[in-house]
Amino acid sequence: MTLLAGKNAIIYGAGGRIGAAVATAFAEDGAKVFLAGRTRARLEEVAARIGAAAEVAEVDALDEAAVDAHADAVAARGGLDISFNLIAHGDVQGTPLLEMSLADYERPVRTAVRTQFLTARAAARHMVKQQSGVILLFGGAGDPVREFSVGGLQVAFHAVEAMRRQLAAELGRHGVRAVTLRTGGIPETIPKDFPGRAELEDNIAAKTMLGRAATLADVGAVAAFVASDRARTMTASTVNISCGALVD
Repeated sequence: MTLLAGKNAIIYGAGGRIGAAVATAFAEDGAKVFLAGRTRARLEEVAARIGAAAEVAEVDALDEAAVDAHADAVAARGGLDISFNLIAHGDVQGTPLLEMSLADYERPVRTAVRTQFLTARAAARHMVKQQSGVILLFGGAGDPVREFSVGGLQVAFHAVEAMRRQLAAELGRHGVRAVTLRTGGIPETIPKDFPGRAELEDNIAAKTMLGRAATLADVGAVAAFVASDRARTMTASTVNISCGALVD
């Protein structure tokens, strides 16, 4: 079954763990994937694993001109059907708010709002013309309060959720959907040298109803479904893949 046959998808931050997993799943389901990021070497590693369905481009997703030019180039190749921004937000975690600098707290908010706006707008301009398309967002807004500090990351997620609702409201009449995927944390994304990594992994799993956390493969599989026409009734919504860590 090829859910995304004939679709063109841009994945920003495709050199990261989540971006690579999503790009791989999209390609396996038939999409042509355009891997965008700032580090070509990492993108090329992902592209080599995917094969001919992947193309690489160095794109700073915080650079307005670069984002617009790349989206235009992809659209010229047969349309732009899916846009998924998965770049890192530069958040600082594990530092209590009372000990955190203003710069560290607000960085993920500034980054998330800027990059999600730029990439969503660039994609939407083409999707409106073709009267179809899907803008996917990623985050964990609504994550229950934890003793472990995530700094400004949750504020960033809530800001992006407000953007998702507005995108869906404005673009729906043009056949364009906007959906957020939410997890309660993915243990595979925690750096191996992160202090207290094992404890954090256990904490993520312990807060789920299923006793296990979402995997990278889970995220890729769900993203491919949501981006496909099988999910054409879904917009202005969130998809909860937290294994019960988040309760809607």
